[in-house]
Amino acid sequence: MKKTLLFLSFAVLTGTVFAQKKTTTSATVKFDATTAIDNLAKAENKTVIAAVNTTTGAIAFEVAVKNFAFTNPMIQDHFNGANWMNSDKHPSFTYKGNITDLSVVNFTKDGTYQVTTEGVLTVKGVDQKLKTPATVVVKGESVIASTDFSIKLADFGISGAPIDGGKVAKEPKITVSAELK
Repeated sequence: MKKTLLFLSFAVLTGTVFAQKKTTTSATVKFDATTAIDNLAKAENKTVIAAVNTTTGAIAFEVAVKNFAFTNPMIQDHFNGANWMNSDKHPSFTYKGNITDLSVVNFTKDGTYQVTTEGVLTVKGVDQKLKTPATVVVKGESVIASTDFSIKLADFGISGAPIDGGKVAKEPKITVSAELK
């Protein structure tokens, strides 16, 4: 009887601990560096790994650079090349941070919550602090998180003639969305 009670207690505790972390391997990151001169500098990656800890507010995502899909294969080659993302040397970029106002989110009640996240975005081995507003939607057992922000390419050592010539935005818009379970 004691062994059964101990086992059941352990099973409940383990289930509670695992329920605190929501993950996905199919989050989406969109990259939009279009300008008035050129609207081809758009890409999407639907194979992003993301996680949120509903107890601590820790959030993270990892993006495989080569998984961005552009409508023009030539732009995709440039994007992965040495002057841009240098994806052979830097195969992914990451974000690790926290929901700073976690108390506004009730992960046990369906609803939409506006929050702020703060963390570090690492691109091409360069770390930059990032603070951005985000939306968290709780729907049953799922957490849907999304945010939009811009980065300065120069902050990450990304430059080149297309950027200087105005064909690629110096501050592209990044959109991240994830349904975590």
